[in-house]
Amino acid sequence: MKVKKAIVFILLGILAGGGVLFLYMLRAQTYLTDDPAACVNCHIMAPYYATWFHSSHARDATCNDCHVPHENPIRKWAFKGRDGMRHVAVFLTRGEAQVLKANDQSAQVIMNNCIRCHTQLNTEFVSAGRIDFMMSQVGEGKACWDCHREVAHGQNSLSTTPNALVPYPDTPTPEWLRNMINKE
Repeated sequence: MKVKKAIVFILLGILAGGGVLFLYMLRAQTYLTDDPAACVNCHIMAPYYATWFHSSHARDATCNDCHVPHENPIRKWAFKGRDGMRHVAVFLTRGEAQVLKANDQSAQVIMNNCIRCHTQLNTEFVSAGRIDFMMSQVGEGKACWDCHREVAHGQNSLSTTPNALVPYPDTPTPEWLRNMINKE
């Protein structure tokens, strides 16, 4: 009986340790921050990170400033988790398009955040901020990106920013393992 318990505890320890190592190698802890470098944990996001990094938005806005809701923390984290899992599913099944586009729910969040950050400009100077995404969908105005197509990522596809020069995060892979892989 003691041997069976020991084997179960050893197997559970191996499983838990493997799970922690897996999450560490995925840099999963970075998703709990607002660090834009977390977005390039997925290689498909490299062109979007590179074009954002070289845009004027990089000075003042992170990915989460535009791409997650800010009404309250519960909505922010629920949306971030749900959207992140959708991204994982799309990327693991190789279902991404040549150019990624926001779905309607994400587009609504993005436009709400454009209006939130640019309220004074939109309401006092150009009066474009008096509409929201749903109004633009039914023809009662334009979405922000109808005029500002190149903001904040510029012209983007998987091939427009090959080998983009940006400071990517360090790999969690130990140097001895990288050296072993590079020798093969």
